[in-house]
Amino acid sequence: MSTQFTFLGMSVPLIAKINGLMLIVWGLVAYFLQTSENPSITAMIPAFFGFFLLLLGFLSLWNPGNRHHYMHASMVLALVMILGGVRVFPIDNEMSNLAISSHLILIFSGVFFIFIGVKSFRFARIAESIGALED
Repeated sequence: MSTQFTFLGMSVPLIAKINGLMLIVWGLVAYFLQTSENPSITAMIPAFFGFFLLLLGFLSLWNPGNRHHYMHASMVLALVMILGGVRVFPIDNEMSNLAISSHLILIFSGVFFIFIGVKSFRFARIAESIGALED
């Protein structure tokens, strides 16, 4: 059994960095795609989440001894992304298509990252129990 969990050949910190970069790019695109004369900074909310996800991904690589702490923090961040995104579901509100898209991207990104994180945590527990049995 391998000692590190990977998904599609990528480690969880790498997935966090990629996910963070995609959210940053989307937040910037959403900000500049606004049609109003005074663009709202709230269009960059995905970029703010992405920045912290990217930061946690880098921190987990720079400080492998605390990787599990950084990845747990990133799971909490992903949960907050989901909870913030579900605000979109009373669709009868007057949100723009851009705002709806940003909320849905936050939801899907958060759900995907939590899915990967749960798989990683389960892998770590199984590897830990197998290692304990072999000693």
